[in-house]
Amino acid sequence: MRRPDVVDSVAALRAQVNGWRRDGLRVAMVPTMGALHEGHLSLIRIARKRAERCVVSIFVNPTQFAPSEDLDKYPRQLTRDLDLLATVKADLAFTPTVGAMYPAGFATRILVGGPSAGLESDFRPTFFEGVATVVAKLFLQATPDCAVFGEKDYQQLCVVRQLCRDLDLPVEIIGAPTMRDAHGLAMSSRNAYLDEAELAVARQLNVILHKTAAAIAAGAHGDDTTGEASRALIAAGFRKVDYVEARESLTLAPWRRGRAGRLLAAAWLGKTRLIDNVDVPIA
Repeated sequence: MRRPDVVDSVAALRAQVNGWRRDGLRVAMVPTMGALHEGHLSLIRIARKRAERCVVSIFVNPTQFAPSEDLDKYPRQLTRDLDLLATVKADLAFTPTVGAMYPAGFATRILVGGPSAGLESDFRPTFFEGVATVVAKLFLQATPDCAVFGEKDYQQLCVVRQLCRDLDLPVEIIGAPTMRDAHGLAMSSRNAYLDEAELAVARQLNVILHKTAAAIAAGAHGDDTTGEASRALIAAGFRKVDYVEARESLTLAPWRRGRAGRLLAAAWLGKTRLIDNVDVPIA
């Protein structure tokens, strides 16, 4: 299996993409922070079906981490990541340095309203500002025709779609289903922080969310039911619950009965914060 070509400068990235453009090829992008797993690989497989060439960025973006978060601990394993990219036939890996992405004097930030309100923003106030800024930069650097994001980070997916609509960025945003292990746990780079006992508890998150979504769809009062879900997560062994909320699928406005909905949650297991989400069926 052949590893993808690797470039770490914007000039080299653009030269490669421009060459593909001259050949009339459609280009897809999958932005990642590395520490790749099967969830990431599923995004790249989708990208390969939607375009002739696929760029995967690997960049641990410091602007989306708060000072108290795990930037320094975040796993970095480029050699392994490139081996995995070879298995899904990614064409190009873009691996910029922090200095290349945020050179001395960098002073621009992008703030996206709408779907960024609440949920993650209540606990990570600068997170989506960092996401929106780096995604906009990646799109301007690589000029992809489409980009694939996982539904596991559902609020992030909605924010990126809003970003492209509002700034007229000509990139089709494709949402990909959440990849889960055999027990239903959403795949995440942070799962590597969990021991076997914690993994057993973590796998209850998806179970409790599905039960809660079904109860809401069947007519249970949303606030009462999400409160019960929070208590069930604590009883299952989670240390703290940041939120369990039902929102409208497209806008992430507060959910109203009869509208397509999404139930989103974030909870702490030891020192590890996990997020997940499921559909709220329309009754």
